[in-house]
Amino acid sequence: MSPHPVAADEADRIFALKSYRVLDTPPEEGLDTIVRLARRSFGVPIALVSFVAEDRQFFKARIGLDVCGSAREGSFCTHTILGRDVMVVPDATLDERFRQSSLVTEEPRIRFYAGAPLVTGNGFVIGALCIKDVVPRPHGLSADERLSLLDLAALVMDKLEIRRLSAAEADGRRRFDAVAGSSADAIVCANGANRILSWNGTAERMFGYTAEEAVGQLLNIIIPEQFWPRHEEGLRRAVAGLPTKLVGTLVTVPALRRDGTEFPIELSLSHWMEGGEHRFGAIARDITGRLDYEARLKYAAEYDALTDLANRTLLTSRLVAVAEGARAASLIFLDLDGFKDVNDSLGHAAGDEVLKAIAGRLHDAVPEGGLACRLGGDEFVIVVDGSADPMVASALADRLISEIERPLELGERSVYVGASAGVAVSPAETWTASSLLEEADLALYRAKSDGKGRARLYTQELRPTAQTRTSVSSGIRQAWERGEFELHYQPQVRLADGFVAGAEALIRWNHPERGTLAPAAFLSTLENSLLAVPVSEWILRTACEQAASWRASGLPGFRIGVNLFAAQFRAGDLAAVVERVLGETGLPGSGLELEITENTILRNESRIDATLRELRELGVGIAFDDYGTGYASLTMLKDFPVTRLKIDRSFVSGPGCGDGDRMIVEAISRLAHGFGLEVIAEGIETAEQARNMRSYCLEGQGYLFGRPMTTSDFTCKYASEVNRVPRRVA
Repeated sequence: MSPHPVAADEADRIFALKSYRVLDTPPEEGLDTIVRLARRSFGVPIALVSFVAEDRQFFKARIGLDVCGSAREGSFCTHTILGRDVMVVPDATLDERFRQSSLVTEEPRIRFYAGAPLVTGNGFVIGALCIKDVVPRPHGLSADERLSLLDLAALVMDKLEIRRLSAAEADGRRRFDAVAGSSADAIVCANGANRILSWNGTAERMFGYTAEEAVGQLLNIIIPEQFWPRHEEGLRRAVAGLPTKLVGTLVTVPALRRDGTEFPIELSLSHWMEGGEHRFGAIARDITGRLDYEARLKYAAEYDALTDLANRTLLTSRLVAVAEGARAASLIFLDLDGFKDVNDSLGHAAGDEVLKAIAGRLHDAVPEGGLACRLGGDEFVIVVDGSADPMVASALADRLISEIERPLELGERSVYVGASAGVAVSPAETWTASSLLEEADLALYRAKSDGKGRARLYTQELRPTAQTRTSVSSGIRQAWERGEFELHYQPQVRLADGFVAGAEALIRWNHPERGTLAPAAFLSTLENSLLAVPVSEWILRTACEQAASWRASGLPGFRIGVNLFAAQFRAGDLAAVVERVLGETGLPGSGLELEITENTILRNESRIDATLRELRELGVGIAFDDYGTGYASLTMLKDFPVTRLKIDRSFVSGPGCGDGDRMIVEAISRLAHGFGLEVIAEGIETAEQARNMRSYCLEGQGYLFGRPMTTSDFTCKYASEVNRVPRRVA
């Protein structure tokens, strides 16, 4: 019994494969071109033309893979050849057919696969044109993408047919004419005198002449006049036995229709002797549609669809070209200030109009030869080739910021946004695209830290910032793998009687060299890493387990507060995760309060609102953290299912705290009560602050009641036999 699936017509299929004489043959440029096109078109690292023999597959053309074949057992293509349609495997690790394959478990660790069968003219599937990726693609391919892959597979077969026709020419005119008559390509034969001898049906449709009209005419009738001298010279050289540029190669040239219009063809020319006379064969394919498609693909791959500026791909290729040419360059990295407020207040459609208007200004302001790019979101990059003058680059950055700051008119509304810029320059010596981008990014980071609305030039003094960020990023993954993260808990107490009402769970990093690190040292990096979701779920589960334990051992109404990461909303399954954790830990929904910052809720995305409402249906409380420090409006309190406001510590115990801050606290308290929300004050450090807050807030949190502490310390101090805070607030 075969270890792999076999088609019912396997013997005939193998015979058909062998008739193409492709197994164990060298690469061919025509097929290599197709796999390169497939890789660019679908954005994958690996593309192959694979022919499936009895017990192996041979990669006639390949890109992104070093080997030229593999065993048939466990291969993807051995399944593709069982059908006539595109076979798609979104995630090989989830597919029982392939999850144990060495191609999946070992290098190159394939995750996504799509293959279009290579079908011969008489219906046998001899292999596949396939694309592979090392990351899953849950949505597979769209209908248009499937058709594109099938078209490319058809092109492979066309080239194989051309290849076979070239070999068959020596077998005689009868076989040649029979194949030519059924070919999808135009096939034309001519003699050494430039006269047409044969003309198949496809040539009639392609060029507009019937066979009767074309045979006997000069080949010039299908060649644009400006190319006649070159064509005739090539013909004379071939007849004289001299080398020519076109014979034996596959080229793209213009051709001429009967109505005088020119169009591009892919042309393969061959030359042989027959009966002592020179014969020339031309196989032509109209590639107008393909070139248009490739042009659209190239534009889509290199330009931003919204703004028509260059995208990251074109930016990178331009920088690499400039660097490899050892030319000087300046790079300006721009990030819009206040754009999110436009999106939040006016909607994404208005935000898109703002981006398009700003893109137009940048395009017009860039010096001749420069390149304006949109990296995504509200980030733009300007590259000036041939100039590395820091003063000139900084002046350009200032001018671009001024252009961006000019009011934008959206209908009857004036919109204002600003920008910050990072500037990096490299003289005409060794530098790389990545290093220049990194330097500009560091300068932008400093510009925003310095107060936004300004440009900052990169200097070596900024390098330690990058090293620190890189060190933290790599250390976070090691910390996660080694179990170095730990939760500390800070008590939240009722201000009226001092009883423990709950606690906020706060992550700490037990760094092996730097000791216990607070979130300020690593949280922003963690939130923007791939570990954000798994770490946040660990925080949620650990906190809920501990809260359930404390409720069972003396604090029956205990509530735990957990801070949410923005990545948890992007994951799309936050409510389901919370429901599962509550069920597995035994903590009721009322025992959990999830804290969300203004920056997250102000995104005003429908998925955030829907997720919060699903959480409220579970009985979970939603706290609005650091309230009063951002731009949250009354509409936000009305529209989102928030249950509590947390007054920021700057109004409670910040420097210079006075009557004005207390008035703000009172206003927030009245506002909250009007919406039926509870209020808790953060940052209470003295008994006097506690007494002041008691009039406005039910609960308080701060060093007066306890610093964040380990599980064992919290248990000993608050969750043992007596659950009252040792110090009663007077």
